[in-house]
Amino acid sequence: MKVGCVKEIKKHEYRVGLTPSDVKSYITRGHEVAIQTNAGTQAGFSDDLYIEAGAKICNTPEEVFQLSEMIIKVKEPLPEEYDLFREDQILYTYLHLAANRELTEELLKRKVKGVAYETIENEEGLPCLKPMSEIAGRLSVQEGAKYLEKTFGGRGVLLGGVPGVARGKVGILGGGVVGTNACKIASGMGADVTILDVSASRLAYLDDIFGSRITTLYSTDANIEKVLQECDVIIGAVLLAGAKAPVLVRRDQLKLMKPGSVIVDVAVDQGGCIETIHPTTHDDPVYVIDDIVHYGVANMPGAVALSSTLALTSTTLPYGLMIAEMGLEEACQHSQEIYKGVNTYKGNCVYENVAKAFDINYTPLNTLLRKS
Repeated sequence: MKVGCVKEIKKHEYRVGLTPSDVKSYITRGHEVAIQTNAGTQAGFSDDLYIEAGAKICNTPEEVFQLSEMIIKVKEPLPEEYDLFREDQILYTYLHLAANRELTEELLKRKVKGVAYETIENEEGLPCLKPMSEIAGRLSVQEGAKYLEKTFGGRGVLLGGVPGVARGKVGILGGGVVGTNACKIASGMGADVTILDVSASRLAYLDDIFGSRITTLYSTDANIEKVLQECDVIIGAVLLAGAKAPVLVRRDQLKLMKPGSVIVDVAVDQGGCIETIHPTTHDDPVYVIDDIVHYGVANMPGAVALSSTLALTSTTLPYGLMIAEMGLEEACQHSQEIYKGVNTYKGNCVYENVAKAFDINYTPLNTLLRKS
């Protein structure tokens, strides 16, 4: 198969979809790889390294798209890239379609075969989303602590406190991968941490891991309001695979929070679990509503591009190789994980949560595969 990787154009997105090592894996299996020039530079990978691995370097994204049957990226395509796609081309990247009607409609109109990292699923969870969730969870506390500083508009509270002064309080909405990693950093910094989840077994697991260093609470309206009143930093860490995030905090509830408190909503790329959140960028990451600082960067791991790229590609490579070697259709027959990753296929929405998000027609992928 002819595989292509372009430079990310999302603002301050420095990750890249393929490393030179990944390219070598494709090349040794008989595939061809086209890389846009400087695609990996910001992540620490020069064009020379890709050339040594066997890639063809292309000057423009147009050339990469024209040469490639499968495009591998990191983030969802932006409007400037829509016209580059052609019918039956495979797009393998993070899509987050349930929060993006325009992109969904474009992929359907152009009959792109869209495979989303975030909906590939196995018995242990979401393998291609997990490493980025780990990084985003850890970064969320770092960013929350920074914007809690008075110079950045926050309350002026030190999360770890000092002898004789109360520690700052962190509330984490969701005890999954993001929440667990946020909990590690927040408790490690010495903060007073409360984490909420709807699963009793997950809360028991977190209690076993962290013990008396944290407080676990069932996620109820009353407990969420309690945490909003008490905490200096709120981390939104809720995920429903492939679906729009549920809104857990409404605008009218912001008045419960202390002025200068900080919200970091990691779920922003799925619509966010805070009603007042909207996507921001690394160079303009925060805004204030009702005296509450909101941090809504939708590509947080891009700030640590080298670590993020290595962590991401270690999980996406095996599935990409399977698609390249078998073709998407046969790969779906052999791998339920890849099957679940397909969101759009030949003009059809084949992922139910995306169809529900926009009230559009849902077609099970297996009915289409039987016809092909």
